[in-house]
Amino acid sequence: MAYPEAAPTGVPRPFAVEHDGLRIAGLDWGGTPVARPVVLLHPNGFCAGLYDPIGRRLAAGGAFRPIGVDLRGHGDTDKPEPPGPYRYDGMAGDVIAVLDAHGFDDVDIVGGSLGGGVAIHVDRLQPGRARRLLLCEPVALPISADVPVGAAPPMAAAALRRKVVWPSREAMIHSYGSRPPLDRLAPEALAAYVAWGTIDRGDGQVELACPPSIEAAIFAGPPALEGVNAAWEHLPHLTASVTVLAGDRSFLPRERVEAVAAAAGVPLGVVSGDHFFLHEDTARGVALIEEHLG
Repeated sequence: MAYPEAAPTGVPRPFAVEHDGLRIAGLDWGGTPVARPVVLLHPNGFCAGLYDPIGRRLAAGGAFRPIGVDLRGHGDTDKPEPPGPYRYDGMAGDVIAVLDAHGFDDVDIVGGSLGGGVAIHVDRLQPGRARRLLLCEPVALPISADVPVGAAPPMAAAALRRKVVWPSREAMIHSYGSRPPLDRLAPEALAAYVAWGTIDRGDGQVELACPPSIEAAIFAGPPALEGVNAAWEHLPHLTASVTVLAGDRSFLPRERVEAVAAAAGVPLGVVSGDHFFLHEDTARGVALIEEHLG
């Protein structure tokens, strides 16, 4: 069921739509009748709830109506078996289905990492649907002989080693908050991710909402890597105006993000922070969105 009417401003309300045989979930932070829809797309392994602190402030500011989407395999969205369903164009189609259900014909999109790559595919599938893109270290890469489609990069291997079941959300916050890269998240962003990105179990413990096998398939599965290449190929043909940002202490090689900006024909903006810089300081994250999309 979709909820096209706005939620009370600043209060994240879950919604769901059907697309491609899947239930696609998300969060709506509401806004004024004249607020501009802004779609918030999360990195791999996270969920729309990571944006809760940002979404609340954007909605309260009055200019934007934030909508977050749990990309397939994440959050409260269905989780088909990997790797086949985890194509970038399939995830972009899920986002478009959310826009259709809400009646949004003209939006802005903020995409971090995986979410940035999916945002590029939204523009590829429906040119003009998004007016402006804010891409924070988006995943777009030319697949070549030295980056074979079937490769299993270190991040996929790391995802498969991820602890799935935790005794409590408090234990997760303590563990994640004590080591990189999540120790750099603002406390409220880490708490929001843990709150929305876990599932209560019958034994009193909590479980990751995004299974490691799905996270790994998006990092390294052939369908996903083909989408990474297709995002790269579309960069010179974007119809939306675009801003590309990188963190100055990111673990992602700077030259990769520089290449994305160059292919899109825009200068690269560099801000203080790591790969997830948008969520390291909530006030700054909101200011970046308002600056580049306002």
